[in-house]
Order: sequence, then C-alpha cells, then structure tokens
Amino acid sequence: MATGRTHRPATRSRGIPEATVARLPLYLRALTALSERSVPTVSSEELATAAGVNSAKLRKDFSYLGSYGTRGVGYDVEYLVYQISRELGLTQDWPVVIVGIGNLGAALANYGGFASRGFRVAALIDADPAMAGKPVAGLPVRHTDELEAIISDNGVSIGVIATPAGAAQQVCDRLVAAGVTSILNFAPTVLSVPEGVDVRKVDLSIELQILAFHEQRKAGEDSASAAATASAARSGAGGVRSSASRKGPDGDVPAVMPA
Repeated sequence: MATGRTHRPATRSRGIPEATVARLPLYLRALTALSERSVPTVSSEELATAAGVNSAKLRKDFSYLGSYGTRGVGYDVEYLVYQISRELGLTQDWPVVIVGIGNLGAALANYGGFASRGFRVAALIDADPAMAGKPVAGLPVRHTDELEAIISDNGVSIGVIATPAGAAQQVCDRLVAAGVTSILNFAPTVLSVPEGVDVRKVDLSIELQILAFHEQRKAGEDSASAAATASAARSGAGGVRSSASRKGPDGDVPAVMPA
C-alpha cells in the first residue's frame, strides 16, 4: 500500500466541484453500510435517501466520477465503494499526526474510524513535558520538539490541530514548514496558511450555536402559532356574542335587514 506523499487525489485535476467532494464521504458511508449487509446494487433514490441528499444531485455528482449506473438495476455497490475510495485517496495509507493531546486530542486518538478509512495515526504530539511518554490510544505522546523529525520520518502530509486557540497558529506554521499540506483544525480560531495548503475547520461551539439559532426560531414559531390560535379562538367567541346581541325588537330578527 502506498503512503501519503506518493499520490494526491485527482479530484482537482479532474474538475470535480468542492461541493461534490464534500458529499462523497456521505455516499461512501452509506455504501459501506450497504456493503456490510451484502447488498449488491442500489438505486439512486435509495442511496440518496441514505446519504441525505436528493437523487438528482447524487446522479450529477456521480457523473463527475464517470459512473452512471444501469437503468432498472441501479449502481453496483462494491464498485462505487472502490470508485469513491479511489477518488478520495483512501486506497492508500495516510499517516496523520495529532497535535494537542488534551481531552479532545485524546478522544480523536482513540477514534477507531480513522484506521478503517485509511488514516493511520503516526504520532501524538503535545507541548506539555509532563505528557511526554504517556500512552494514549496505544501510542506514547511525543513532545513538540520532535514535531519536524516525526513528520519527516513518517512522510506525514496531514496534520490535526487540537490545541488551545492561542497555540494553533504557531503549530500550524511549524506543520507547514515541515511539509504538511493538509490540516484539520479543531482549535477555535482561523488559521493563516500559504497557497497550496488545505485547511478544514471543525468548530463544535459554532455548530451548537447554529443549532441554538434553529431551536430559538422553532420556539418563536411555536409561540406565534399558539398566540394566533388563541387570538382566533377569542375572535370566534366574540363574533358569536356580537351576533347574539344584534337582535331586533321582535327577538331574533336583526335590527337592520338586508335590502
């Protein structure tokens, strides 16, 4: 199996849009689940539902891969797993370093999904001398003084930053200077990188704030709906009373008759 620096995924050279690239892992996850259940083929509608996208978008995305499926049969699950894995560069070994082994970094180190998708955690790195040598997820934590040597020795091109915000840019600079060209950033800060370096940011607090916005909006809609219902009920009751009060001198005959 090849290692991370011998090959770069071909998505850019083949002109696959970034939005499509972002959806490929969703398709792969759904296809892997189907493969594990020994499902041989899947329709675009079934796969789109499993991936959480619409089927027209899925078919458009797959057209960039040169995969159009078979009418009346659908897509071959195993072939699509291979095709998407190859496009994402997952048919090879990608050594990864995680910098910052606090609670989040340790949790990432213990995540079993990395290895199953072709990402090998080559080293865990932390600035705290007291952490050096301590085993986390079966690996001894290395001090940041060794960062450049670790990257060189393991051919690392992907780095994960899980440090506090104040240390993230310095760590990023050292990673890039050592040859890392892709960074997954969990630190709550925006990193500045030179051209040719890709950064993906994961900010859990931002995601929670977005969810809070939607919850607040739903609560506001519920309140507005309840208020409208109550207002309509009051209006209806008032209308009945008003009609009953408009009686003519002869009882139920209205005081004003239509012409």
